[in-house]
Amino acid sequence: MPRRINDDERLRRLQAVTDATLSRLDVSDLLDELLDRVRDLLDVDTAAVLLLDVHAQQLVATAAKGLEEEVRNGFRVAVGRGFAGRIAATRRPVRLAEVTEADVLNPVLLEKGIRSLLGVPIMVGSDLVGVLHVGSLSRRDFGDDDVALLELVADRAGVAGRIRTVKLEQQAALALQRSLLPARLPEVPGLELAARYVPGHAAGVGGDWYDVFTLPSGWVGVVIGDVSGHGLASAVVMGRIRSALRAYALICDDPAEALTLLDRKVRHFEAGSLTTALYVMFSPERDRALISSAGHLRPVLAEPGRPVVLAGCAVDPPLGVGRHRRARRSTVLALCPGAVLFCYTDGLVERRHQVIDVGLDDLIGIVTPGPADVVCATVMAEAGVERPTDDVAVLAVRRQP
Repeated sequence: MPRRINDDERLRRLQAVTDATLSRLDVSDLLDELLDRVRDLLDVDTAAVLLLDVHAQQLVATAAKGLEEEVRNGFRVAVGRGFAGRIAATRRPVRLAEVTEADVLNPVLLEKGIRSLLGVPIMVGSDLVGVLHVGSLSRRDFGDDDVALLELVADRAGVAGRIRTVKLEQQAALALQRSLLPARLPEVPGLELAARYVPGHAAGVGGDWYDVFTLPSGWVGVVIGDVSGHGLASAVVMGRIRSALRAYALICDDPAEALTLLDRKVRHFEAGSLTTALYVMFSPERDRALISSAGHLRPVLAEPGRPVVLAGCAVDPPLGVGRHRRARRSTVLALCPGAVLFCYTDGLVERRHQVIDVGLDDLIGIVTPGPADVVCATVMAEAGVERPTDDVAVLAVRRQP
C-alpha cells in the first residue's frame, strides 16, 4: 500500500524543494543538490536526471546519485525505449513496483538491483527537457504524494536543464566565433592592421565578423560583415558565409564579382538571413583599393592633410534579399601614404531615437590618419560602446607612411 503523508511531512518536502538557496547554485550543483534532497525525502536509493538531446532524440544521463556509472558511461536511451524513454514519449509519470528486464534498457539499473522505479517528465512549458527518476532496492509502491513531490523537483530541474542547454549553446557559439575571428591579424607588408570586437548582448556572440587574407596575386583581401540575429544560429551562418567568401576571393579579381557569387549562395542556402558585407582588395603596391559594398556602411577614409570623409564607394543591396537587376559595383580608391581606411559594423554608429547620420558624423570626427591600433582604441573609447546594444566590430587598415 502507498504510504500516507501527513501535512507536516508535505510542508517539509515542499520547503526542501522550493528552498530559495537552491536558486543561487550553479546548474550542476543545483541538480546534485536536488537529487540528494529527493533521495532523502522519498527514502530511495537512487536518483537520476536525463536531459533530452533534441537533435538525436535521445535522453542523456546528466546527473545521478547512486547511479554515477550511468553518467560516467554517457548512457543514452532513445525516446520511446525503456523506462525513461517511455516517460519521455508519453510525457506522463510511470511507476514500476517490480522492475523486470523488459522494463529497462540500462544494465546499470539491473546490476544495482533496483526493484522499484518512479519517473516523471521534466517539462518547461510545453517543451520536454528530460526525465527525472528515482529507484528503490526494496519493493516499493510509490503513491500519489511521491509523484507530486517528484514532479515538483522536476520543475526545478527543468529550469536548471534549460539553463544548462542555453549555456552549452552559448559556449558552442563563442567557440565557433572565436575560431572564425582572427586571434591575431596577419602581418602584411605595406599595411598596418588593427581590429576590435565587442558583443552587444548577454550571449556574447553574434553575426558580426571581420577577416583579412593574402591572395596568390599579391592583393590583400579585407572583409567586414554582419549577419542579422544573435547566438549560435547567427554564428553558424556567419561562419559559412565567411568561408564561402574566402573561396570566391580565390577565383575573382573583382570584389563585386565575389559578392555577386556570395549573394547567390546566400539566397539559395541561407534563405531568410539578411547579411551585409564590405569587401576591400588592396593592391600589391598598396596605393589603391577596390571596394564593393553589399548593403554595408561606407568606410571612413582619413588621409594626412585632408578632411576625413566617408569613402566614395557605391552601396549595393545586402546579400540574400532577392534578385536585383543592376550588377554589383566596385569602386577604385586611391590611397596615399599614411591613409587609413576604417571599417565598422552598424552597432558602432546606430543608436535608438537617433538618425544614423549623427553617429556617422561623430565617427568622422574621431577617426584620424594615425597608427591603426591607436585609431581603433580611440574610436572604441570615444564612441560610447562600453555597453553596446548591438555587436560592434571595427577594422582599421593603414597604408604605411
